[in-house]
Amino acid sequence: MENIRNPHLTRDNNLDKTEESMETVIRMTEALQAGSNDMAAHFHEDFHWMANKGCGTKNGIREFRRNWQLPLRAAFSDRSYHEEARLAQGEWVSSFGYIDAIHSGEFMGIAATGKRVKIKYVDFWKVRDGKISDNWVNVDFPSVLAQLGVDVFNGNGWEKYDEGRVEPPRPAED
Repeated sequence: MENIRNPHLTRDNNLDKTEESMETVIRMTEALQAGSNDMAAHFHEDFHWMANKGCGTKNGIREFRRNWQLPLRAAFSDRSYHEEARLAQGEWVSSFGYIDAIHSGEFMGIAATGKRVKIKYVDFWKVRDGKISDNWVNVDFPSVLAQLGVDVFNGNGWEKYDEGRVEPPRPAED
C-alpha cells in the first residue's frame, strides 16, 4: 500500500504490517522487562543494533547480549522499565521511556555509587518475518553520567543558555 500522504516514505515499509509489528515488539519488551534471556525468540540472529556515541553498534544477538544487555545489567540493578509511548507504522515500531535503576556496578569508568538513576531512551525497531531485524537506539548516557556527578560537557552544554548563565550566540544575518 502506497502512503499517499507522504510519498517520501520508503516503499519497503509494508503499512499492512503495523499491527503484526506492534505485537512483535510488545512481546519482546515484556519478555526483556521480565528478565528473559531468550533473545532468539524476538530478534533475527543477524539483527543490527545501532546507537548513539557511547553505546556502540552490535551485530547479531551474541554481540547485543555480550556487549549491551549483560553490561547494562551489571552496572544497574533493581531495574524497572517505564515505557511512556509506543508508536507503529508498517514494519517500524518506536517507543520512548526510561529505566529506573540503582548504579550498582562499574559504568563508564565510574565505580558503583548506589545512586538511583533514570536512563532515558528512544528505540526504533524494524520487524521482518515476525522478528526484529534492526534496532536504532538513543540512550541518554550524558544525563546518566550527570546523575553520577560527571558533566561530559564541562559546563558548556546548552543548558548554560537555558539557565541564563551565558547569552546564546546569534547568526550575523538574524
